[in-house]
Amino acid sequence: MADIAKFIEEIKGMTVVELNELVKALEEEFGVSAAAPVAVAAAPAAGAAAPAEEEKTEFNVVLKSFGEKKIDVIKAVREFTSLGLAEAKALVESLGTIKEGAPKDEAEKIVARIKEAGGEAVMQ
Repeated sequence: MADIAKFIEEIKGMTVVELNELVKALEEEFGVSAAAPVAVAAAPAAGAAAPAEEEKTEFNVVLKSFGEKKIDVIKAVREFTSLGLAEAKALVESLGTIKEGAPKDEAEKIVARIKEAGGEAVMQ
C-alpha cells in the first residue's frame, strides 16, 4: 500500500502537461482509451496546490446574442462550420457553441466575424 500512496503523491505534484503525457503513455501501454481525460487530470489537481496555470491554447466559441441581423449571423456561423442552413439557424436560435477546441487565432476570427454580422460571441 505504501507504493500506491507514494504514486498518488507523485501524481498530485504533476503538471497538467505531465498528467496528459502519463495518460497517453498508459493508453499506449495497455491499449485502452481514457473515457474522460479532463476528469482524470482535474482530480489530482484539486487535492494539490494549484500548479502554475498554463496559457490556454484551445477555446470554445459560444454565441451570446444574434442581435437584429439573425440572417447575417446564420451566414457567418455557416462560414466556420459544416452545418446546413436549418442546422445553423437552430444553432443561432439556441445561442449554442459555434466551434469547440478552436485555436486562439481562429476563435478570435470567429468572434470578430460574428460581431461584424451583428451578433455577439465569446471565447471560453
